[in-house]
Amino acid sequence: MSLQPRPWPEVPPLTARVARAASPKGNLAMRIRDELGVVYEDGRFTGAFGVRGRPGISPAQLMMATVLQFSENLTDRQAADAVRDRMSWKYALGLDLDDPGFDASVFSEFRARLVEGESGDPRARRASGASGRRGACSRRAGGRAPTPP
Repeated sequence: MSLQPRPWPEVPPLTARVARAASPKGNLAMRIRDELGVVYEDGRFTGAFGVRGRPGISPAQLMMATVLQFSENLTDRQAADAVRDRMSWKYALGLDLDDPGFDASVFSEFRARLVEGESGDPRARRASGASGRRGACSRRAGGRAPTPP
């Protein structure tokens, strides 16, 4: 898998319209997108990805999905399901409503790449801290993002 950096995607108009109709006041995932904007950029993950091979899923989108996963204390499978079937997650990730998402194994592979590539972005820690200060992290976790299983 290779990294071919892409800009952070805009929310597709249909995704935005449907998500806003379903949740007019917004929700956690939508607030993260709206209040924090572009938190991650693909270029920050170059140390974890090669330059050869077919392009992979945007690491910036995977990082955002991981933040959402931790904030809701979800397993990898539950988070992959959320990417596939929750409008608010599609909104947060800038995906079309008919985007098929990805396999649950992508989360563990992504975390392994981050560790192996030593590209843990300090902004990830700041973002999770900012999410916690804004009440975005699970109250059950005491305002902290849980460690994935």
